[in-house]
Amino acid sequence: MKVAVWDTYVTRKDGKIMHFDILVDENINAEQVYEYGKKYLKSVAQEGQALSSKECRFCHIDKAPIEIENQIAANGFSIIEMENCN
Repeated sequence: MKVAVWDTYVTRKDGKIMHFDILVDENINAEQVYEYGKKYLKSVAQEGQALSSKECRFCHIDKAPIEIENQIAANGFSIIEMENCN
C-alpha cells in the first residue's frame, strides 16, 4: 500500500512544538487528514490546538509496512510521533 505522509508541527498547550507524521491512504484529501490529526490531538489531551495547512503539509508518498497498513485499515490513519508528543 502506498501512503501519503503529512509532516505536522502543532504548538502544544504548554507552548512546546509537537512534531508528528500523519500517514493516510494516498487518495485521502487534505481536509480529512486535518480531521485525523485533530482526532490524534484529542487522544493525547491536546484538543483545540490549531491544525490546518499551516501546521500540516503533504511531504511525500511512500510504501507502508504491514503494521502501518493495518492501522490505516482499522482507523483511517496512522501516526508516527517524532518530538514532544508525550
